[in-house]
Amino acid sequence: MFSDRRQAGHLLASALAHLSEEHPSILALPRGGVPVAAEVATALQAPLDVLVVRKIGAPFNLELGVGALVLLGEPQVVWNYALMARLELTEDRLAGEVAIQLIEARRRLWAYRGGRTALEVAGRTVILVDDGLATGISARAALQALRRVHPSRLVLAVPVGPAGTLAGLGKEADEIVCLEEPAGFSAVGQFYSDFGQTSDEEVVSLMAAAKQG
Repeated sequence: MFSDRRQAGHLLASALAHLSEEHPSILALPRGGVPVAAEVATALQAPLDVLVVRKIGAPFNLELGVGALVLLGEPQVVWNYALMARLELTEDRLAGEVAIQLIEARRRLWAYRGGRTALEVAGRTVILVDDGLATGISARAALQALRRVHPSRLVLAVPVGPAGTLAGLGKEADEIVCLEEPAGFSAVGQFYSDFGQTSDEEVVSLMAAAKQG
């Protein structure tokens, strides 16, 4: 059990200390990943940026992610085609939800990054940080998008996640660092004493205080 995201980030930073000499770039999945990543970036004396990913939900249940949109240069959508086939969904049917999430992704990117330029990723060690994994669809989409811009090393770092999800992401990252892989996993929040929603204001404050390059 982690007390909150910042404490989880402090512990995660210790597990990532072996990467400090590679001068990594830290990318956070907002909003919840930012307080975790800010602790990692501070400990590793590394620059911090956000990578905005928005889940594409099924029309009858928006919490059921059938894809994810990543805003890294041009927008990219990663689909779970197997799940879509079972639910008889097509990309055309989901186009409206993609458009909605693209608007929100752009709003968040502008709010969180402001006028700052994106961190350099190509040829760098990149550590992608979130506050935990459940289905892993957002992390998968982010890792696949990052791989296309050719980092020298791609690391996924989270405080907690189910073993099955982590195993499924093994081919997407060069290294996965996860502090806890508990049995009986149902939701990330069950492993935090304080898992209150991270606000836009907190993200903006943490990004403004972080090292940028």
